Amino acid sequence: MMNSLLMKLGTLMCVLAVHADVMPVKDFDLEKMAGDWYVVGYASNAKWFVDSKEETKLGTQIFKPGHDGHMDLVYVHNGPNGTSSNSTFHAMKTDTPGRFTYHSDIWKNDNDMRIVEVQYEDYALVHTIKTTSDNSTHILNNLLSRTNGTSAALQEKFSKFSNETGVLPENILLLPRVM
Repeated sequence: MMNSLLMKLGTLMCVLAVHADVMPVKDFDLEKMAGDWYVVGYASNAKWFVDSKEETKLGTQIFKPGHDGHMDLVYVHNGPNGTSSNSTFHAMKTDTPGRFTYHSDIWKNDNDMRIVEVQYEDYALVHTIKTTSDNSTHILNNLLSRTNGTSAALQEKFSKFSNETGVLPENILLLPRVM
């Protein structure tokens, strides 16, 4: 029992160390990030994602710059039979450009979001650390694209990044281009 607890604690410390090393891109520009992005890749070991990834569809994130470097982040989730729903979060800037924090009443978690890599007219890699009310943490990586698809090279980059941040290969989802 004690060995199992120590192993779990050691694993958690390793995961947290990986999260601490993921830094936002240098010279982040929120104005250039503004607008619509398709979510073409998801990666997470979180139970909610693993259990629902087969039903995941192409969604959209909209970055809306606000006052003093803060932003509104709108998620448009596409559901079955053409239905959709929106979730809006007020993301607060931090002292580190490209890093934002927000709370989700829907999911009851605090989110530490980092724009890790971005080509403003093409794609972005986003790493979010989610902390729930019981202090458990998990990550969600997203591959965003200005179009509803992306290249094999970017998909490979996203998969490699997700593996490096502790996501198992079977928990990486790359969505096909929608015609």
